[in-house]
Amino acid sequence: MALKIRLARAGSKKRPYYHVVVADVRSPRDGRFIEQLGSWNPMLGKDEKRVALNEERIRHWLANGALPTDRVARFLDEAGITKREARSNPEKAKPGKKAQERVAAAKAAEEAAAAKAAEAAAPAEEAAS
Repeated sequence: MALKIRLARAGSKKRPYYHVVVADVRSPRDGRFIEQLGSWNPMLGKDEKRVALNEERIRHWLANGALPTDRVARFLDEAGITKREARSNPEKAKPGKKAQERVAAAKAAEEAAAAKAAEAAAPAEEAAS
């Protein structure tokens, strides 16, 4: 049985609250779980205690082969329980296809305007010389 330490959503509409649970990977996100290991309240401010974890039980489940999801791995790294490698995805920072097309069109229009201004300035320079 493959186990994951993941988030299960609770709370009402537009007021999220998550439980950190260990569950079988085949069970649904908010469905059956084995044990609740903590909670995360993203509605609290950054300076408040947003994440509460039962470190002893998390270490137990990690030792038994449970794998944390990416978000939970961030919490565990902040708590000093596990180490999470930094990820690098330079493609994610790029704008979408349409935005890239708009930037290219604006750049081409700017270059055309600069070329036209240079052509208009060339006869004026010849007359001045």
